[in-house]
Amino acid sequence: MMHTAKESRLTTAKAFMDDDFLLQTESARVLYHEFAGRMPIIDYHCHLPPDEIAEDKVFENLSRIWLYGDHYKWRAMRSNGVGEHYCTGGASDREKFLKWAETVPYTMRNPLYHWTHLELRRYFDEYELLSPANAERIYNACSEKVNTPGFSVRNLLKRMDVRVVCTTDDPLDSLEHHRQIRSEGLDLQVLPTFRPDKFILIENPAYTRFISALGEIVNEEIASFEALTKALRQRADFFASLGGRLADHGLERLSAVDFTPEEADRILKKRLAGNIPAPDETEVFKSALLHELGKMYHALGWTQQFHIGAMRNNNRRALRTLGPDTGWDSIGDYPQALSLSRFLGRLDEHDQLAKTVIYNLNPADNDVIATMIGNFNDGSVAGKIQFGSGWWFMDQKQGMENQMNALSNMGLLSRFVGMLTDSRSFLSFPRHEYFRRILCNLYGNDIENGELPNDLEWIGQTVQNICYNNAKNFFGF
Repeated sequence: MMHTAKESRLTTAKAFMDDDFLLQTESARVLYHEFAGRMPIIDYHCHLPPDEIAEDKVFENLSRIWLYGDHYKWRAMRSNGVGEHYCTGGASDREKFLKWAETVPYTMRNPLYHWTHLELRRYFDEYELLSPANAERIYNACSEKVNTPGFSVRNLLKRMDVRVVCTTDDPLDSLEHHRQIRSEGLDLQVLPTFRPDKFILIENPAYTRFISALGEIVNEEIASFEALTKALRQRADFFASLGGRLADHGLERLSAVDFTPEEADRILKKRLAGNIPAPDETEVFKSALLHELGKMYHALGWTQQFHIGAMRNNNRRALRTLGPDTGWDSIGDYPQALSLSRFLGRLDEHDQLAKTVIYNLNPADNDVIATMIGNFNDGSVAGKIQFGSGWWFMDQKQGMENQMNALSNMGLLSRFVGMLTDSRSFLSFPRHEYFRRILCNLYGNDIENGELPNDLEWIGQTVQNICYNNAKNFFGF
């Protein structure tokens, strides 16, 4: 029988997102289905709201759990010509979902296309491709499920076999929701992460308000650099009392110029008097406080995390009308190597360097980070200094492959602590599956090409370590 060219293509094309999605070889399929796919999840960095876990929130409809706060989707919708009314504006939840469904077919080759359909499948057993033609039906069916106790946030986490969630928390936070969760003795660990950036960014117009608020909490006036570091240590001890063992920073780059405590004290007092420090003074203060925090994390036995390279709030008009974290950020091209070397080196010189994870947003710096971590891995802990997983704009297939290839070429991928969601959504956990499939495909291709031995037991164990065991051991969960 004669076949047209179109028919021939259709008979050879793989089904979209089948069981072997992203797994190009038999070795990759074995590694995923027999090793990686069965592992639980540790999400050691995310932005999930702890109050919603504490109350075991049930969402009203699909838009509430899926679109609210998701600046990835908002950026795609705006690029597709959808007005702000349907992104962050006053349109109804149904209208917002319909506009998202109109956008989805245009997201092909953007990771949103994969994430969208993974989430529909893993949580809702919806296997149709989302489009305007079925948007009403999918919205109604999924909203009906979402608005039931079986889809409460704790049940969603259980469905994905999530064992640990580390939220991102302000030192000023009362952590009342963490206390509540901890008192219930759940199998799920929900732990706070200390993020004191507002006390580092001394140029912020609201800085003195933050200092006043911190002083009220610790019941002491903060009028000196020593008082500031003492107050932050008090808050860190409070975090530790509730199981906290990580700190996190989201900075353009690390500051690591020369400083003295006396200079930092003078600059802080200048700021508390209402005067904005000069740029060189700002760098001195940031360098001093980051160093003191680094010493504190080491003393506590914590892991410090640095998310570097984001250029935030580029659209000033949008920042003014919508506020931060609404989708107007991008990759920055800041120099990273020298400040990273100085920051890590100063701490290491006196054996005060904590376990560290560095997340890089600019792929041009992948090799810089991959080689920098090797300078300070001192043999005391396997993978003491980590090159963190592809972050934000880099948590897509190519970005994750680039990060893992750089780490493989210049370090030990086998000691990598693996994936995290970095998300505000309780429907984002299939991103771990996405990562695991990509990881298994990398190893599987090397086996099939003869670049790695056909030792599926050893490589399978390595894959399981990267997916779960390394993080469990590294962070001490």
